[in-house]
Amino acid sequence: MKTIAVVNMKGGVAKTTLTVNIADCLCKRHEARVLIVDIDPQFNATQCLISGETYAKMISEGASTIVDIFDYIPRPSASATSGISTIQPKKLSEIKPTKVKDGLFILPGNLQLYRLEMTPGEGREYRLKRYLELVSDSYDYAIIDTPPTPSVWMSTALIASQYYLVPCKPEPLSGTGIDLLRAVVDNKKDNYGLTLKCAGLVLTMTEPNTRAYKETTSMIEKNQNWKDLRFTYELPKRTEIAYLQGSQGTILDSQQVELKIAIVRITGELIKRTT
Repeated sequence: MKTIAVVNMKGGVAKTTLTVNIADCLCKRHEARVLIVDIDPQFNATQCLISGETYAKMISEGASTIVDIFDYIPRPSASATSGISTIQPKKLSEIKPTKVKDGLFILPGNLQLYRLEMTPGEGREYRLKRYLELVSDSYDYAIIDTPPTPSVWMSTALIASQYYLVPCKPEPLSGTGIDLLRAVVDNKKDNYGLTLKCAGLVLTMTEPNTRAYKETTSMIEKNQNWKDLRFTYELPKRTEIAYLQGSQGTILDSQQVELKIAIVRITGELIKRTT
């Protein structure tokens, strides 16, 4: 199983859009079994695939979420009828992803991730890696949607991954942002002894005729660290994407031929870059 973390320390760069739609394309066009791991406390990837009503029902029925990976400490629970009892956490082997469609599964995010007090060094940051090793025979790809901050959750995703993919929106601060990201990732690699490779940089929400696009692409071409990592194909800016996500649709469900071609080509290039 190939494990890919989609990372950027800046929000609004289509990180979740890439995660969900690459996973969907791998499933539909390449007949791969794909697991999405939503480790972003805002759980946007989950909301792109599961309606609010369905998600609430899942939680009430005890469905597994990302919180179960890290919340392994038994907790007391008080009841007016039965008194004090202890809630036992799930074992890693008991955590089951939710099936979205044939071949596509998700370990849903959970806002309760915010309440966990997790600091580097206590061992919890390795639990996602251990879980993915347990389920590696069940999937061809695991794609991790990460928060837009250099947090312990990002560290956890990088520890669990073989590759990281960087979405980049063409705008003035992109150059500084991706260089800072690379420095943070290199620091994590050194600290944790990771053999982690960059799968590449994908330009997203692109408008080729704008000044921002031209300046950003020029900057990337001159940057020795990134010029060879830039994907050939890009994801264009289209309002259709937001409408699709609001109704749990994906790019391949749309009528926008240009978008479909873009995500198919990006996915195909990712496959080659991670082979």
